[in-house]
This record gives sequence, C-alpha cells and structure tokens, in this order.
Amino acid sequence: MQSIHAHHALTPKGWQKDITVFIENGQISGIRTRADTFDKHVDILLPAPVNLHSHSFQRAMSGLTEERGPQGQDSFWTWRQLMYRFLDSLTPDHVRAISEFVFMEMLEAGFAAVAEFHYLHHDANGKQYNNLSEMAAQITQAATNSGIGLTLLPVLYIQGGCDGRHLMGGQRRFGCDLDLFEKLFTQTAAGIANAPSDFGVGVAPHSLRAVPPHALSRVQSICPGGPIHMHLAEQINEVDEVFAYLNARPAEWLLDNASIDERWCLIHCTQITDQETTQLAQTGAVAGLCPITESNLGDGIFNGHKFFHAGGKFGIGSDSNIHIALWHELATLEYSQRLRDQSRATLALSDRSTGRVLFDSTNTSGAQAAARNSGGIETGRWADLIGISSDNEMLCHCSNDRILDSLIFSGRGHTCVSDVWSAGRHLVTQGRHKDRDRIVKAYRNVLEKLKQKI
Repeated sequence: MQSIHAHHALTPKGWQKDITVFIENGQISGIRTRADTFDKHVDILLPAPVNLHSHSFQRAMSGLTEERGPQGQDSFWTWRQLMYRFLDSLTPDHVRAISEFVFMEMLEAGFAAVAEFHYLHHDANGKQYNNLSEMAAQITQAATNSGIGLTLLPVLYIQGGCDGRHLMGGQRRFGCDLDLFEKLFTQTAAGIANAPSDFGVGVAPHSLRAVPPHALSRVQSICPGGPIHMHLAEQINEVDEVFAYLNARPAEWLLDNASIDERWCLIHCTQITDQETTQLAQTGAVAGLCPITESNLGDGIFNGHKFFHAGGKFGIGSDSNIHIALWHELATLEYSQRLRDQSRATLALSDRSTGRVLFDSTNTSGAQAAARNSGGIETGRWADLIGISSDNEMLCHCSNDRILDSLIFSGRGHTCVSDVWSAGRHLVTQGRHKDRDRIVKAYRNVLEKLKQKI
C-alpha cells in the first residue's frame, strides 16, 4: 500500500484540503482527511489524464518537416509524403526505443496513460513479420518499460483512398484486409492480456478514405466491447474526396450510417458544420482533439464552443508528438476558440473556470475514450495522479480553479509537475522519469542511425 498526502486535491466532489489518498494494487483504495502518517506529500494532487491519440513513431520526425517544399506551398498532404519516406527506415527496435522515449515524455508532462493509434504493422516492403503483431508487441513492451498505461488501438487500413486504389509506398506498411486484420487484432489482444493489468485494447478503422463503408460493421464485430477510434474530417481535401464518393460529408455520412455511441472517439473533426457539431455532441462519443498537431499541420479549428455547450465530450491527444505538452495542448485549444470567435473564456461556465472545464473534460472524456477506469481521484479507480509543486511564482498564491488556470495559461505548467503515478506506479519524481538517462540514451542512438538515412 502507498499513501499520498496533499494540501489541495481535485476530486469528483470538488477541491478538498488536507487529504490522504491510499493506493493498493494500482487502484485508489481509500481517501481520508487528516491522516497522521503517509508515504509521500505533494502540495497539490490532480487526476492525471489519458493522452487519447498518439502515433508514437512520429516523435522522431520532430523538426524534420518545417522547410519549404519544392512546390512553394505546403500542407498536410506534403507533410504526409515526408512521413512515408521516414517510415522506410524504421525497424521494430527503432519503434520500441522511440515509443519508450515518447511515453517517458508524456509521463513527465502529466499524462498517465495513452491510447496509441497503431498502424505501422509490416516491414518496409509491406511484408508481414514472422510474428504478425511484432510492432504491436514492441509498443506494448515500450509502454511496460516506461510504466505508462496503455490502450493499444490496432488500425485497419485497407485502401489508399475512397476510390479503392492500392496502397503505395509507405502506406504498404499499414495495409490489412479484413481477415488479416482479425488475426492481427487477436494476436495483439493476446499480448495485451499478458501485459500489466491496467492495459487495454480497442480498434481503429483509420478513416473513411482508408476503410470502405462495408468494412465498418466487420471491424466493430472484431472488437465487440472495446473502444473504437477513427480519424474524421481533418482536412478540406478529405471532406471533398469523401463527398465525391459517398455523396455526403464525412461526419454527415458517419452520423447517418454508423451507430455512433460512447464507445467511439472521433479524432480531429476540424472540418465539420454546425449541424454536424450538434449531432455529434448528442451521440455521447468523444471528440479527440490534438490542438498542437492540428496547428502544426494547418488542419483547421474544431467547433469547440458549440460542441461543448451542446453537451459534447472532448479529450486531448498529442497525435504527431511534435511537442508533448499537456498544459500547452489545453491552452492552444482554448486560444483557437478565442481567435475564431473573437471572445475570451469561451469554454468557462458560471461555476467553473476555463482551466477547470478544460481539465475536467480532458480527464473524464480521455478515460472514456480509452475505456480506462481513471479520470478522477475516487475510490476504485486506477491511481493515475499528478503531484504539483506550489513552491514557485506561478502557483504560490493560487487555490482551487486558479491553480488549473495558472498551470494552463502561464506557460510554466510543465515546470510545476513534481510527481506522476500511473496505476499506482510512481514514475516521475521532481519532474524527472525514474529511467530517463537509459531511455534518452537509447533514443539518441536511434536518431543517429535514422538521420544518416533520411
């Protein structure tokens, strides 16, 4: 058993003072006030959210795609071509080392778990590994080594576009028909069953471009109880392509033709109409937002104000992992709404500040999207926790919701994270992961090898 004492803690009942949280077998076993003894003290204790959308291997591309291309105009689609070339050099060992580094960074940022949207299945020639789920096993091992909680989402990727064209180039590493994907999913799920008990598995039909409509029901039956994640309406060109083949916009078609409910997490949705926004909010599905990556790729701005005030649920992911920063993701989301609507505090409520709304939704919706029993400091949940130091000029005079507002909007939130627990595993102390030196050394070795080839 572990015990953590906090001067301030954010619980489902609201802010509480002077409480001690007890942890047993990775779960919160009790919460008491004014306990006489405890193992660890933190100034402020918060629930640690799930990073609900990650492609971990893309972290090693950070800084490699910011030059002007030969055509004089760059976009998501030119970035994607560079990503495919990068894929040609990645081996299973590379993916494990990169993923472990990324997961360490997520923990140090304050995330306790990640939903990994995993589509890098095969070798550079598109051939299956002897162990079909080799890459999934490497990611699972990386999560185990780093200690982060994991919901692994093997991706179904069948075609190169709505016209059914064959996969080419880097896309060949993603491709599975439905029968092969079922085998891949079964092997991946078996690997997760042998991993730490808080790990889980779901399924991810990549997008309406990559998965034909007839395949959606089959992929749901392959994973009848787990979460379902899908890219949706990220780019204008994507909307136009889907409309040309399905005679409906992506969000419109999915809402009309699939049984969207609480199992679903729809990623990006940066190109949806007001009507689609309201309809999506009413389904109970989570909108998976990745504000830093969406900014980096020029995707557009999610209709967050209308979605949230229509009862919608949203969580946060780091997607391309170009910059892994929990508090900056939340600030970027809010600032995008302010810029579009020319207003301030767009997501605030009468009884909760902007930072509180952002943080609460990120926790509860991230847990829902990952099917993880977390999201709050409450008995019976996984002990996913952030310890925050108030011994600094940003937080020294803050209490209650102003703590979250300062963490998110001061630009210094990352420096205030002192400790992080994932399912009771105490992985970050004084802002530093316990295995940082080893993990960074392995990552640097991989970068040296990769950048000689790119």
